[in-house]
Amino acid sequence: MKNILGIIGFIALQLFCIVSPGQEAQPTKTNFLFIIVDDLRPQLGCYGNAETLSPNIDRLAEEGLLFHNAYCNVPVCGASRASLLTGTRPTASRFTNAATWAEKDVPDLVDIPGYLKQNGYKTISNGKIYHHQFDNAASWDDNYKPKDFRDYKTPENIELMKTKGMAAAWEIAQVPDDSLQGGKIANKVIADLRNLKKSGDPFFLTAGFTKPHLPFIAPEKYWDMYDHNKIELAKNPFAPEKCPKEALHNWGELRKQYTGIPQTGPVSDEVARNLIHGYNACVSFSDAMIGRILDELVQLEFDKNTVVILCGDHGWQLGEHGLWCKHSNFNTSLQVPLIIRAPGFAKNAKVEALVEFVDLFPSICELAGIEIPKHLQGKSMKPLLGNPDTEWKEAVFSRFKNGESVKTKDYLYTEYRVKGERISQMLYNHNTDKDENKNIADENESVTEKLHFLMKSEGILK
Repeated sequence: MKNILGIIGFIALQLFCIVSPGQEAQPTKTNFLFIIVDDLRPQLGCYGNAETLSPNIDRLAEEGLLFHNAYCNVPVCGASRASLLTGTRPTASRFTNAATWAEKDVPDLVDIPGYLKQNGYKTISNGKIYHHQFDNAASWDDNYKPKDFRDYKTPENIELMKTKGMAAAWEIAQVPDDSLQGGKIANKVIADLRNLKKSGDPFFLTAGFTKPHLPFIAPEKYWDMYDHNKIELAKNPFAPEKCPKEALHNWGELRKQYTGIPQTGPVSDEVARNLIHGYNACVSFSDAMIGRILDELVQLEFDKNTVVILCGDHGWQLGEHGLWCKHSNFNTSLQVPLIIRAPGFAKNAKVEALVEFVDLFPSICELAGIEIPKHLQGKSMKPLLGNPDTEWKEAVFSRFKNGESVKTKDYLYTEYRVKGERISQMLYNHNTDKDENKNIADENESVTEKLHFLMKSEGILK
């Protein structure tokens, strides 16, 4: 019996360790595949939205944990990514806009890829990970980004770009997947996986898909997945009752950069339907590219030792409250999809706990078995991966411009501040008003003051 147990133990050791003659055995490191999708809101099949066709992301959710209450810390591309990758919250003076550079706002802080690189990982950036390709460039061993996402294919839009510098907000592209940026990113990630299989290097491999960011360009077959006449418009295309003016915006990203959009007032129902149709088609396009990568991960047997993290960088309005794009403190801008599949942890599980993007850096550290840097402001989610029902955070925090938000189990509260003084506020009860159609701040002073002091105690309000 002892001999049998000894043989089993020896075999297990060989599977767990990398052994070279004359060298001490070393445990195999956990790999990471990080997928981030621009402007992706939790309007997916796995989140209960049957209209959006996202079978590959849904499959990933079945194989891992889906976070129902995940929030970005700032709802704009550059700032959100800088905050996520450095593990630090935005403030009034850092991570403030789409053009944010992490290396300029927090030049002395190590980011996720840089820290993993210091700890022996091969780090590869593919597509849009940071907003600027060469932000913190030294953190990456390889850095690839194909042609700009405004990759129009029709002669009409190409001519408009040449003459006006802007074109349509959507395009049905009669081209193969590989001719668009998303297809090129998928090809590169698959090639990376094959090379990493040969080299044996532990890795932090990324895939940053721009779609469904504007313009909504996707191959025709993804448009054809949806019946245009059945596209549903937002049920609340109006400002919330008692909504402060600071909460609303003129969706300049859409009005100023794309043709066929009125400069004032709402879009027509048909334009709205085209925008939503295009958004959905782009989600399905990126989903298909993600599926190719996940299939390759399995084919190479990397799935046995690779943590897969998938998220959007922030939410997006599709006509709710009369808004388009992000740039707001409404739940539609702040809530994000987050799925984590980690070998040895829970599968097909739903996590109701409140989590935020600053939690990702410490989580990756714990899963990698490396020390957590002192500057991080989040909390490792590793306990939730083992037990999704673990009691967790009371609140998570987001900000946009002069709006500071706190999300608790029951409420989303935002206060707008000028020179340190509160000038207006919003409070929504998500148990009774998930769509945020009535601001109840005025009649719930005890709740708003409690949440105000919660933000103050956490250092959110200075």
